[in-house]
Amino acid sequence: MSGQTALAPKRQRSIDKQPYNWKKLGQRIWRSKHIYLMLLPGVLFFAIFRYIPIYGIQLAFKKYAFNMGITGSPWVGLDNFRLLFLDGDFWQAVINTLIIAYLQILVFFPFPVVLAILLNEIRVHKYKRTVQTIYTFPHFLSWVIVSGMVLNMLASAGAINNLLNVLGFERVHFLTNKDTFRQLLVIVLTWKESGWSCILYLAAITAIDPTLYEAAVIDGANRWHKMRYITLPGISMIVVVTLILRIGHIMDAGFEQILNIYNPSVYAVADIIDTYIYRITFQRPANFGLSTSVGLFKGITNCVLLLSANWLSQRIGQTGIL
Repeated sequence: MSGQTALAPKRQRSIDKQPYNWKKLGQRIWRSKHIYLMLLPGVLFFAIFRYIPIYGIQLAFKKYAFNMGITGSPWVGLDNFRLLFLDGDFWQAVINTLIIAYLQILVFFPFPVVLAILLNEIRVHKYKRTVQTIYTFPHFLSWVIVSGMVLNMLASAGAINNLLNVLGFERVHFLTNKDTFRQLLVIVLTWKESGWSCILYLAAITAIDPTLYEAAVIDGANRWHKMRYITLPGISMIVVVTLILRIGHIMDAGFEQILNIYNPSVYAVADIIDTYIYRITFQRPANFGLSTSVGLFKGITNCVLLLSANWLSQRIGQTGIL
């Protein structure tokens, strides 16, 4: 018995030394070739637009010169970061980004959850599909089109102000009012994206065991009780995961939306990190090292926030993403 025990590690080492059977791996891939073909566009997207650009991160520590290229440009250490952290406009952009992202999480994030639960309660399927289509349609409009609609309706000479003028009221400066511009951004975002975002929660609701609802009816539960004690707990895991992912993008406060709507009158409250990068790159003498340092700061901050949210989620007993 002791001899067999002594030989066991030797057998294990001999098994470990056996070459990997690449032929079988190729056969398994070929059998599932359709799945891998569907996976290929996503892999190529992340490889081209997420991993290959990592090579350019070194610009954050260099003074870029066109004639020398990325590799030949001289290193300047942390000079770009020192210049960045001394810029008051940068810190104002950071504050604006955090405030707008907080408002988005506070208002926009729970709205699709509520919308999905309410849509699930509609019993007339034709009406339910019609309402869902209406709510989803704005997602397919580009921010250029949506911004044009907002400008035509809320500008000083827009439709709403013209109506107010006809009714004898004073014109309201919706797009130049610093006190309400952030709220306007969140309202427009909620209108545009809530219908699309609720699809995920509707899919999660369909995975809930129908017998739970049947048992609840037998116990005398009404619709409110079923929503509160069955539907909402049933999708809580998806809600937590999407919240973690949203916190991981907290430094992305909506570049396309803000760039197409804001104006110099509201820079103090609406200039976020992405628009700040755009302005220092294309509206000033180009400094790609400084722009890259801003992007690196933003990426590291998002990563820290994502890991922190995931850790906190696991600490309170919820499922994380890692």
